[in-house]
Order: sequence, then structure tokens, then C-alpha cells
Amino acid sequence: MIEVCRTIRTPPERIFAVLADGWSYASWVVGAAHIRAVDDGWPAVGTRVHHRLGPWPLQLEDQTVVREMEPNRLLELEAHAGPFGVARVRLILEPISDTTTRVRMGWRAAAGFARLVPEAVMSVVLRARNAETLHRVDDIATHRRLRAA
Repeated sequence: MIEVCRTIRTPPERIFAVLADGWSYASWVVGAAHIRAVDDGWPAVGTRVHHRLGPWPLQLEDQTVVREMEPNRLLELEAHAGPFGVARVRLILEPISDTTTRVRMGWRAAAGFARLVPEAVMSVVLRARNAETLHRVDDIATHRRLRAA
């Protein structure tokens, strides 16, 4: 599993509120370009965000499915990326204090082409990408007004 970690100066509830807003998915996931639809009940287990990936005009339409969820603590996603495969992404929120949370993001190839690439090679690209993803979550959770559920 390729893992990155970021300490964010806000409580886990604010961070989880970002993750629980399926319409914000393209704002924090590097590579997601457009949200086409969000299943009612997101982020309940089995619900999906329907999205486009990549730069226009080469975008792929695909989806991300919630596989495990514990409010304010854990969100595990199965992210589909067309021919590139499927990844399992695990976001764990660990309170450090009342105002600070450590977020750990783990990524592993689950199916498709990505499983054929050695983890050491994937790690070179994905560590930077996933660190940027957590940086975006940080920005949204600490600086933007969150939408009501």
C-alpha cells in the first residue's frame, strides 16, 4: 500500500464533511475532472460518485464506490479509472487534539493495468499525487464554507 499522511488543523468532523460531499469530489481528487452524478445517501457503503477523469477531450467516464465508512473516522473507496484499472483508497482520520487531525491516505491497485506496474514505480507518481489530494482536502476543510448536507 502506498501511503501519505497530512496533519490538518481542523477537527475530523470538518474533514469528513468534505469527503461526505460527493459533489466536491473533483475539487480534491487529483485527476477527477467533472462530477456527473452522486448517488443519494453518499457516502453510505455501496453509493457512488459518477465522474469524468483526465484532461478534456480525452476524458473517461467512470465511478467511485464507497466500500467502507465510519463517520468522522474512515472512508474506503473503490476508484475506477477505465482501462487503467481500479484502486482501493483508504482515508483514515485520527484526532490529535480538539482542533487537529492526522489524515492518512493509503492507495493500492485492486484490478486492471495498475496491478501490473510494480509498487515502487507507482509510488514515485502516486506519493506526489496523493499528497496534493490531501493538500486540497486541507484547503477545503480549513478555508472554505462547507455545503449543508
